[in-house]
Formats: sequence, C-alpha cells, structure tokens
Amino acid sequence: MTRGTARGGVSPTPRSVDVARLAGVSQKTVSRVFNDEQYVSADVRRRVLDAAEELGYRRNNAARALASGRTRSIGVVTLGTALYGPASLLMGVERVVRETGYALRVVNTVEGDPAGVAGAVNSLLDQGVDGIVISEPIDEQAAGDEVALRVDVPVLVLGAPSPVAAPTVLTAGHGVDLAARAATEHLLDLGHATVHHLAGPQAWYAARDRLDGWRAALAAHGRKAPPVVEGDWSAASGYAAGRELAADDDVTAVFAANDDMAIGLIRALSEAGRRVPHDVSVVGFDDVPVAAYVTPPLTTMPQRFDAVARAGLTRLVHAIEHPDAAPLPASEPPVDLIVRASTAPPPSRPGPAG
Repeated sequence: MTRGTARGGVSPTPRSVDVARLAGVSQKTVSRVFNDEQYVSADVRRRVLDAAEELGYRRNNAARALASGRTRSIGVVTLGTALYGPASLLMGVERVVRETGYALRVVNTVEGDPAGVAGAVNSLLDQGVDGIVISEPIDEQAAGDEVALRVDVPVLVLGAPSPVAAPTVLTAGHGVDLAARAATEHLLDLGHATVHHLAGPQAWYAARDRLDGWRAALAAHGRKAPPVVEGDWSAASGYAAGRELAADDDVTAVFAANDDMAIGLIRALSEAGRRVPHDVSVVGFDDVPVAAYVTPPLTTMPQRFDAVARAGLTRLVHAIEHPDAAPLPASEPPVDLIVRASTAPPPSRPGPAG
C-alpha cells in the first residue's frame, strides 16, 4: 500500500485516525499503543506501529504535553568535557533516553563555576522538562554550603551527592569505592607488601571514592598507606608520577585512578628500567578501549556506563510516570576486575649475604 496524496500531489499530514483505519483498530487503541499502555496485544501493537510507519505518522508531542501536563522530555546537567568517564556516561544516558521515547535536553557546565549546576538546572526547568539527570562529577561547592536549589520534578544524580532538593531524588553509579578496594586487594592478594596510589584530582567525587577504596583495602589488610601522588586524569600526569615513583625501589605495585594515568605511568617506569609487571605491577580504572592493546595489556577495573545509565533512567522514568508509586529498587553493576598482563607477584628480594 502506498501513502495517499492530496489534490495537487502534496501528501497530507497523517493523523491518528488514519493509522486506526489502516490498522483496523479504534483511534483509542492507537492512543494506547503510542502511550505504551497495557492491555494491548502484541499483534495489535505491531499492526498499529506498522501502519504508522507506512503512513509516516508521528505523534503530536506538543498536543500530548498539553493534554497530559508533561513534555516527554528529560534534562541532563553534565560537565562539558571530552574525558572518557563523563563523556561515556552521557552517551549511555542519551541511548537510554532515546529508547524510552523521551526527548533529551542537555546543558553543559564549566569546571570552576560554582553556580554552574544551579544555572543549568534552572535552564532545564524553564524548558519544562519532566525529570532531570545530574551528571556533575566535580564538587564546586564551598565548604559549609548547603543545598539551596529546590525543584519540583524527579531528579537522578549519577555518582555524586545530590546538589538539589526534590520530591524524588534517585541515585546511581555509586560503589566506586568498592571497585577501587577490589582493584587494590588484587595487588595485595598477589603478595605485594603494600600498594601505592596515583590519585585523580580531589575536587572530583570519583577520585575521592577511589582514594577511599584504596585506603580501606590497605587498612583491612593491616598495611600502612604510602604517600599519595595526585594526577589530573591525563597520561602526562601519569608519566610525571611514574618518574617520581620509579626512583623508589620499594614501589612494587601501583593502583592508578584511571587508565590514562596508568598508561603514562607504565611508560615512565619502563624508561627508568622498571619492568611492568616484573618489577612493578600496575592496575588502572575504567577499561578504556586501548587498555587491552598497550604493552603490557592493562589490568583494570571496568566501569559499566551503559548499565548505570539504564538502571538510573529506568527508575527516573518510573518516578515521572508513576509519581504516587514507591521508587523502584536501586541496583548497581557488579564489581568485576579485568586481569591482564600488567600485574604479577612482587619480585623476589635477594636474601642477606651468608
């Protein structure tokens, strides 16, 4: 069947009644299908969607918003950065929002702007979004500041404390400290006396969580925490830290807060004649795509960005569409270290001369 044309050869805009007629169902059934309501059989749903595709029918979301009081849109506040973690998490959010049938509206913040989150949230509220995702990885609040921003739509906060007050505040992406602890314990279980830490910038919540997990692992094993070396997430900062750590013969294991710093660290260690993993074992965090192909392939703790986004957005959409219902239970991705060739037992120390 081909799409009909109006007089003069111009295709008329198809309406829901046209979809109903072609699918052989009522207009109310078409509405139920496009509103994702229950009690529509799989066969009827397929017929309606096939008819809509054939006719080129698209829902009038503006009219729907007026009728329902909702815009079918979700706003996202995120740091404007190309860093792997925040960028990958935003991509995961975009994919899931698209699948839910909601429109996505993104407002970027700028590092170093304490008012950035508040301004971004207010901008999204002005656009009438039904819910907000806050993926702001940096603590820009001055010490002692309290939450002052209040919103009246459900909010999902990813990997950080909530900077707003709302009727429903959901969280996802926590448990990073547990992942860091597991990464550190992997090195301790190999027999290393202690584990050094190449930390991320401490204004970042994720860097603090990884530092906390490292410290907790050492404390649980009765090991003293060595001085922390802080980088800025870049391979260059990892390289600089590696030159410093390579000068200490007691360093046999390092947990780096991300893979880029770990890769720079390995380069510096190698240049200094400290072989990885024969002399020094290195564990990263993130599992960036190149981690499996560096020399040696990097042992790392992966972050399941798509899983975090899907778990969080499922709960947020439920809160939007069922405001009087109890929130769906939270779930977090499993902690699952990827062991490659950058970790090994510590080198044997020569015994005292006889």
